[in-house]
Amino acid sequence: MRRLAGEPMVRWVGPALLSVVVTACGPSPRTPEPEGAEAGAVPSADAAPAARAVEAARAQEGVPYRFGGDGPGAFDCSGLVHFAYDRAGVDLPRTVARQRRRSEPVDPERLRPGDLLFFRFADKVAHVGLYLGDGRFIHAPKRGGRVERAELERAFWRERLVEAGRPY
Repeated sequence: MRRLAGEPMVRWVGPALLSVVVTACGPSPRTPEPEGAEAGAVPSADAAPAARAVEAARAQEGVPYRFGGDGPGAFDCSGLVHFAYDRAGVDLPRTVARQRRRSEPVDPERLRPGDLLFFRFADKVAHVGLYLGDGRFIHAPKRGGRVERAELERAFWRERLVEAGRPY
């Protein structure tokens, strides 16, 4: 806009300033949610260790199961979780029972990557997995098995899930 001689400066500065203010106060472009993030989940500063734990656990996929194993060459279920969180800088107990006591309960409908999933076998909570997002988790399943991903929605796992917890 061109200012004419004798015209007040406010008349042409006003619209230019208004367009700058409106543009600056407008919505910023939406940043995409990280891979595996649940829709509507509010990320927290505490989520960084969980992301590192998920990355560490994923890197162990295919490693053999061994009772009492806590890596890096073999794992049992709680050993995998312990190893992953140790790599993320979080001091987590070694056994399923202690990991469960240490975790803050989470509604299974509000899971975030890095949450722990506790399963019941033979009337005892005896298995733990690490939630990856999108209904999947990673765990060290049983003798003869290897660290693998599994679907939480499979009836076998859904029927045995007793609790989810956030260890950070």
